Amino acid sequence: MIAAAMMLRSTLLAIALATAGVAPVLAQQVDMSFGSVVEIVAELKAGQYVWAPQIAPEGPMLLIVNLKTQRAVLYRNGIPIGATTVSTGRSGRETPTGVFTILQKQVEHYSSKYDSAPMPYMERLTWEGVALHAGHLPGYPASHGCIRMPAGFAKLLYGSTRLGMTVVIANVAAAPRVAPAPAIVSEGPADTVGNSAVTWSPEKSANGPVSVIVSASDRRALVLRNGVIIGSAPVTIKGAVTGTWAYALRSIDADGQHWVRLQLSGTSSSDQQVPSTEWQRFVAPEAFKKAVAAVVAPGMTIVVTPDSLRTAAAPVTILESGT
Repeated sequence: MIAAAMMLRSTLLAIALATAGVAPVLAQQVDMSFGSVVEIVAELKAGQYVWAPQIAPEGPMLLIVNLKTQRAVLYRNGIPIGATTVSTGRSGRETPTGVFTILQKQVEHYSSKYDSAPMPYMERLTWEGVALHAGHLPGYPASHGCIRMPAGFAKLLYGSTRLGMTVVIANVAAAPRVAPAPAIVSEGPADTVGNSAVTWSPEKSANGPVSVIVSASDRRALVLRNGVIIGSAPVTIKGAVTGTWAYALRSIDADGQHWVRLQLSGTSSSDQQVPSTEWQRFVAPEAFKKAVAAVVAPGMTIVVTPDSLRTAAAPVTILESGT
């Protein structure tokens, strides 16, 4: 009986791998010869994706998922190297917006809530059931909350990511509202949000990709390395913060640091070079700035949000879903 059940599960996974992403058009990788990643992404049909890792062979990565456009763009070292169509949560099972990290990875995974439905190349974003994985792409939101991708892209992404990588899920059409998921915030000290103290404990995570999340509502910043909070400090942002945006450090050379402002919509033809005057908008304690400077490296990301980082006030809902 056990052997038969295992054989059935393996058969289901094989079928899922063979058919995931087959929607109105055959799942396929699109030729890069007629444009850049960000130029191609808006033209992709359901099941299609583009993959060009040679553009930026090394460096930390950031995945931005857009619920409105049903697209995802993968950045490495601040440069878009891949893009894909996705299918996110349907009405009543919406995929939550937020800043997440990859918590777990499994090539062969089955839903614990939906009849052991196969979830190939699963990359977990929350312990409540939201994940990236290969699946059917009909061209519109159709999942129970997860982010489905073409099987080819899911496999390539799985082979390139690592635990702790940052994933931003936004709904840009209606003034994007992105705040960290409660699961991330709850890992930090109780006093990391809503007070004037500067905390810095880099030993909690000695290495891995670094992300900084700045909340205009709380006037606070959290620093995460490999998905673990290692620091926090009060930060004031000059001027209005009406939407969410992200920065990535592309390189460091004799002329200084070179940051780009990432396009959360995934439809712009280029990313914007960030002028040095941009940083004058952010006011933070000198001790905190020096601490962060010590962990700065190409590929570092900064996400700025108008929303609160407080667990109780975070404008996101973690779904009790599995596929």
